[in-house]
Amino acid sequence: MERDLLIQEVLRLKAERQAVILAHSYQLPEVQEVADFVGDSLGLAREAQRTKAKVIVFAGVHFMAETAAILNPEKTVLLPDLEAGCSLADSIRPEDILAWKQDHPEGIVVAYVNTKAEVKALADVCVTSANAVEVVARLPKDRPIFFVPDMFLGAHVARVTGRKLDLFPGECHVHAGIREEHLKALLEKHPGAEFMIHPECGCGSSCLFLKPDAKMLSTEGMVRYAKKADAKEFVVATEVGILHRLSKEAPEKTFIPVKPDAICEYMKRITLEKVYLSLKEMRHVIRVPEEVAQKARRALEAMVAVG
Repeated sequence: MERDLLIQEVLRLKAERQAVILAHSYQLPEVQEVADFVGDSLGLAREAQRTKAKVIVFAGVHFMAETAAILNPEKTVLLPDLEAGCSLADSIRPEDILAWKQDHPEGIVVAYVNTKAEVKALADVCVTSANAVEVVARLPKDRPIFFVPDMFLGAHVARVTGRKLDLFPGECHVHAGIREEHLKALLEKHPGAEFMIHPECGCGSSCLFLKPDAKMLSTEGMVRYAKKADAKEFVVATEVGILHRLSKEAPEKTFIPVKPDAICEYMKRITLEKVYLSLKEMRHVIRVPEEVAQKARRALEAMVAVG
């Protein structure tokens, strides 16, 4: 089916199903263009709660669709490709949380939203890169904190809040692949550009050393900052899918990826055709067992309420 007809069919089926399409900023441009809302994990979770639609088509990865299903048990949540997973979410198991809790019975578990439902169910609170600093800053100072699973985001949170955190050694394979040498090359090529770095990046600390005025920002933070900043040129360290949205929302500005091949193959599994088939055939419905969802819901609702 040709692209224009595919778009028409997606829009027709969306109306017929009383559906909404939510897309992450790392999605393919053609998927972002048919979405009703494009944003980061926090924005998408809030939009999923807010929508009156009966069906949510989640153009993102599995843990995001799970989050929507947990927060909206009365709605049908569809994920166009069940293989759209996450290397970071796969890095941690419930047993890792339970082992830490056994050694720290008074401890607090802070789970990044990039985790599976079974991990969220064991957490005290969930966070996104947009509100992790604010959430951790509010936690009691006399209790140990286990931050899972992204060690680079956790190190950033510890640095900003001054809190001592136990960090799980997990990483996003895309962000971990953005290294100091990539930054150095762009610093020399674009000395006048503003640098925007995602806190999941493995180069975060070295970047702040190389360029102290670099901005550590979530994907949504990057969009907000780029729109209001005076600079006309930005170097961006995150998954390259964000460049489409940045260029669309700030068309008069130039955005340069630190690493042009920083591509999440899981995000890119969602295509326009799969969104169409998802709506046409109502596939694939994401369900979370209620005993897991009930526990995870508390941690997620605490996340959505902050920031």
